[in-house]
Amino acid sequence: MVEGNDGVDEPGWDVDPEDEISAVVEMVGSQLKLRRETANLRVAEFAEAVGYGEDLVRKIERGARIPRPEYLDKVDEVLAAGGLVSAMKKEMREARYPKKARDLAKLEAQAVEIGLYSNHNIHGLLQTEEHMRALFEMRQPSYSMDQVERDVAARLARHVVFARSPAPALHFVQEEATLRRTIGGKMVLRRQLEHLVEVAQLRNVTFQVMPLDCGSHAGMGGLIEVLKFRDGTAIGRSEGAFGGHPVSDPKHLRILELRYGMIRAQALRPRESLAFVEELLGET
Repeated sequence: MVEGNDGVDEPGWDVDPEDEISAVVEMVGSQLKLRRETANLRVAEFAEAVGYGEDLVRKIERGARIPRPEYLDKVDEVLAAGGLVSAMKKEMREARYPKKARDLAKLEAQAVEIGLYSNHNIHGLLQTEEHMRALFEMRQPSYSMDQVERDVAARLARHVVFARSPAPALHFVQEEATLRRTIGGKMVLRRQLEHLVEVAQLRNVTFQVMPLDCGSHAGMGGLIEVLKFRDGTAIGRSEGAFGGHPVSDPKHLRILELRYGMIRAQALRPRESLAFVEELLGET
């Protein structure tokens, strides 16, 4: 057995039985067990062949553990599965993402228009990998490195929204303070600002800055998100309304859309916002 590959106690890969994704993990585990038994390999023999501990193999086969990509690749090799086991990597990688991140990614993948206002941090869809990693690493109580990597991977996966075709309309309003905070140090901030300049110039993106000298404005209640879908429905959320819970009732949505419309009207225009970020970049 390869030393250090037991992995049973490693955090971040166990399955929450209350999470609906557990059914998918159980199905994959059953398929792996069936393939092992078809190859007439006992657990001990199989564990030695793939270089992992017997306990880990058993946990994966009963659906209590999400198999790592490298584990699936090794199983594919040992069982000569011709890539059929390795093909499970995408689903299992996504199964590891927190449920909240998975749910949000699904909504973003379906939306034809997304409006976002962020006042505390640069919005997750705009963050570079370095920036988001620095944010997760400063959490208190502190995260394990495995948890940090899990959350970074989940947030990065949501960035596929920029590659969608047809592209959704994306509207961002960022508080100036979020663009000045040196999360991760000056070089991380500089690369983050460079990324914002690139994103702000995409044809389907509207990027605006809410300047500090604006004083009070419609976004003082906190983050606002409004996602609109092809069938005319929408869902929204605001930290300062409805207990921060997602809402889809038209009456509640009108309130969020009113606030978001006012925020966009009070912020710098897109061209001014781009110039503002470029100026900050020059100062960094």
